[in-house]
Amino acid sequence: MHYSARLTLHPAFTVGEVNPRLFGSFVEHLGRCVYTGLYEPGHPAADEKGLRTDVLDLVRELGPTAIRYPGGNFVSGFRWEDSVGPVEDRPRRLDLAWKSTESNRFGLAEFIDFVRKAGPEAEPMMAVNLGTRGVTEAIELQEYANHPAGTELSERRRAHGDKDPYGIRLWCLGNEMDGPWQTGHKTAEEYGRLAAETARAMRQIDPDVELVACGSSGSGMETFAEWEATVLAATYDLVDYVSLHAYYWEKDGDRDSFLASAVDMESFIEKVVATCDHVGAKLKSEKKIDLSFDEWNVWYMDKPNPHEVAEWEEAPRLLEDVYSVTDAVVFGSLLIALLRHADRVKVACLAQLVNVIAPIMTEPGGPAWRQTTFFPFAQAAKYGRGTVLDVRVDSPAFETKKYGTTDVLHATAVANGEDGSVTLFAVNRHRTEPLPLEVVLADFDGLELAEHLVLADGDQDARNTLEDQERVRPHEGAGTSLEGAALTAVLEPCSWNMIRLV
Repeated sequence: MHYSARLTLHPAFTVGEVNPRLFGSFVEHLGRCVYTGLYEPGHPAADEKGLRTDVLDLVRELGPTAIRYPGGNFVSGFRWEDSVGPVEDRPRRLDLAWKSTESNRFGLAEFIDFVRKAGPEAEPMMAVNLGTRGVTEAIELQEYANHPAGTELSERRRAHGDKDPYGIRLWCLGNEMDGPWQTGHKTAEEYGRLAAETARAMRQIDPDVELVACGSSGSGMETFAEWEATVLAATYDLVDYVSLHAYYWEKDGDRDSFLASAVDMESFIEKVVATCDHVGAKLKSEKKIDLSFDEWNVWYMDKPNPHEVAEWEEAPRLLEDVYSVTDAVVFGSLLIALLRHADRVKVACLAQLVNVIAPIMTEPGGPAWRQTTFFPFAQAAKYGRGTVLDVRVDSPAFETKKYGTTDVLHATAVANGEDGSVTLFAVNRHRTEPLPLEVVLADFDGLELAEHLVLADGDQDARNTLEDQERVRPHEGAGTSLEGAALTAVLEPCSWNMIRLV
């Protein structure tokens, strides 16, 4: 049998429109994401507010949209009042989530300043504390942030130097409240009741606010699906989204299963969609709950921290994974999974943005650079806009220990109605075999090949590091051609590919 793959595309067969928020990210007060990451007063590249302009340049190149803040686990102990007003008056607090000390030197106003500088599509996605706090604190934060003027809280914001409201549209009702590790962990019934009360109160301030209810912290949770069903039964008419979180890493040297991680992500998405629609059917509702995949990434959870960290240290080096080419290929495959479900996944946040399991790394007082995972995200955020096509995939298969038989090729395509372009995103999951690919462009006329960018390397463990920041870069694919309605290419082993047709 000839070893090759085939994709068939037709403009009439679509999945759905890509919501720009699919390319969101996440800033948590964890490790060095904020301090010496985004924010480092005194750094040679710091602006007048202490934001690192070298990091801002990379953030704008990366292109994140909705940026979730301030957590994550951190939010379940967060007192928003600590993070506003004169910096010198802000209290230092213990952060129970990460056993760190939080100085609050970077707070709500600084985050909004960062978002405003992070690019034309960047917007804040604010989480409220439903762990140690509740309805009162959530609506007080909403009033402080969003009410124009004339009340104690809105005037407090104005006195702090922000005359214009922050205009935060998208809010998370807590974080991972199903997790026993979460400060203020609750049962599904307890959380569903609190989330409904909070949502109802926030809508009294602004009926058009967009709200995300906490789903399961992962599909492996014992309460998965039952949690979603219980929470949505209480909140269905009050929220717009339910959250999903998932992280993947290579376990026990099983790289084939790792390369097929998106099989699990797609299954997770489809099960949550089914649960949402089941609750909607029971409630006889025409409304559809969409999905907010607001934490996803490759994260080596079981790897010991190579850095010495003292308990209650301020901004310690935590979760600073250094990503390989293989990690970036899996990461790209996860992006493809999100795009393939763009009809229901309307928000997604890469966790996180800087230093902590992040596409951007920094050194205090030193440089900022791109990790391998930077490149697939930047390409997808720039060119994955428009309508996701329902591609037909004919691919050779390979065996994995964890997911059984699965396709070697993982791919999607996005048609941009504004400029008429079509962009293919494709991963070859095979570690050693190049994959010849034929793409049939049915009913697409007048397209020309613009570029084929590849992320792959003869050393699949190659990484970008402080010492060698440019070791891994995308390169042009060789031998790719378009003749009429037939595109041919060869996908390198263990590779991420973007092929643009204009």
